[in-house]
Amino acid sequence: MKIVVIGGSGLIGKKLVSKLQKLGHEAIAASPSLGINAVTGEGLAEALAGAQVVVDVTNSPSFEDAAVLEFFEKSTRNLLAAEAAAGVAHHVVVSIVGADRIPDSGYMRAKVAQEKLIQSAEIPYTIVRATQFFEFIETIIAQFPTDGQTVHLPPAFIQPILSEDVADALVDITLGAPANSIIDLAGPDRFRFEEIIHQFLSATHDSRQVVVDSHARYFGAALNDQLVPQGNSLIGSTHFEEWLNRAIA
Repeated sequence: MKIVVIGGSGLIGKKLVSKLQKLGHEAIAASPSLGINAVTGEGLAEALAGAQVVVDVTNSPSFEDAAVLEFFEKSTRNLLAAEAAAGVAHHVVVSIVGADRIPDSGYMRAKVAQEKLIQSAEIPYTIVRATQFFEFIETIIAQFPTDGQTVHLPPAFIQPILSEDVADALVDITLGAPANSIIDLAGPDRFRFEEIIHQFLSATHDSRQVVVDSHARYFGAALNDQLVPQGNSLIGSTHFEEWLNRAIA
């Protein structure tokens, strides 16, 4: 099976391409650095020729509201048009758990816009909403307000997942039938923000303290429990503590 992974040079894309190739599939990594640009359309027709499945794991280079919306809308429209011309039978995209429940965030609004474009197209699809990756916890910490040596965190839950588990789930989804719906994907452990951040700071010998602050915002948005899955979900196998012990070893 020929599978084109848009964003194939990124964290998830590299893992997915490698796993699919080991299973004997013709998995193609596509990215601007390889001459395939979903935003401009450059190289899409050639890359998608003969493909059965396209997996979109791209991310916007800018988180500014207008720029991120333009990125996801342009790239998705171009992909869907190229897929229709090539006869692609399954469009898979990675989105974010809770994207539709955080309208204050321009990034989340852009992901919802992307999802709606896919849902309104005629190509069979699967939208995989994943939670935050373990590997990005430092980025998450950095965007919360800090007062001296104190990090202010919202009173909300988070259920992050290892990127390797995301890639494993994507293999099964990519090789399976289109769901024509949204699938939530999360890690096995649910934490309050203050619990997981305190655990990470302690393990990495970071002297900063954490405090719960109802006014602390997550990428510009107020949080309740929008970042955890609702109902039946796919759950990764790797626990946060297991990953953390390996990461700091």
